[in-house]
Amino acid sequence: MSTTGRIRILPALMLFTIIIGIGFALFFFATPRAGAAMFAASTPTHANNWAYVEIPKAMGTVTPIAFPTQIVQESFANQIVVPKPTQTPTATFTPSPTLEPTFTETPGTLAMEVIENTPTAEYVAPEPADPSAPSYGGVKYILVDISEQHMYVYEGDTLVYSFVASTGMNNATRTGLFYVQSKIPNAYGATWNIWMPSWLGIYWSAGLENGIHALPILPNGATLWAGYLGSPISYGCVVLSSYDAQVLYNWAEIGTPVEIRW
Repeated sequence: MSTTGRIRILPALMLFTIIIGIGFALFFFATPRAGAAMFAASTPTHANNWAYVEIPKAMGTVTPIAFPTQIVQESFANQIVVPKPTQTPTATFTPSPTLEPTFTETPGTLAMEVIENTPTAEYVAPEPADPSAPSYGGVKYILVDISEQHMYVYEGDTLVYSFVASTGMNNATRTGLFYVQSKIPNAYGATWNIWMPSWLGIYWSAGLENGIHALPILPNGATLWAGYLGSPISYGCVVLSSYDAQVLYNWAEIGTPVEIRW
């Protein structure tokens, strides 16, 4: 064979060899087992003692426990229901308290208990031999209205004073036309042991003189009947406040007419 013929055969062999190599490569790489066998890792020197196993997870199902109906009914039937004891109140005898009367000390009640239906005066004075009305030529006039518990003081036809008053309880103040027959700055009532400022005596009754005066003063200095003006509270006299009685005392004269009416 000539040299030229060898040179032509050599490329053909190389080409054939390359094609064969590419074919084997494609075959081994396309097939996993062939690739694994061809490129398998080196065999370990010791044996494998474990293996990976994929076990599917069990799907649990909750199954309710069914108790027989008879057992459940017997269980409830066997329960003993103990009723809660009811407390019954025991009757206890409680003696009724003895009611004692409550006494409210008021000037009117006190006076009515002492003397009933009897006009009484606070000031004791000797009865004059001639109790006739003193002569008077002035224009002053005092009017006491029992139904209104009020006093009106006139000078001529002019009303100069208007006072809240208190007459005797139980109709103890006499009605009629009287006159101022005495003036005492501070009279003493021995019957009740009281002082009566600004006293104006107006009439006699059974040896006692009734009159117009301020709220009485007790021996301890307290004012009797304070806060009760405007209601019948006295023992027969006409009672004014301390200030009003002083004003009337200074204004009135002996012989000034005093009319008391309903």
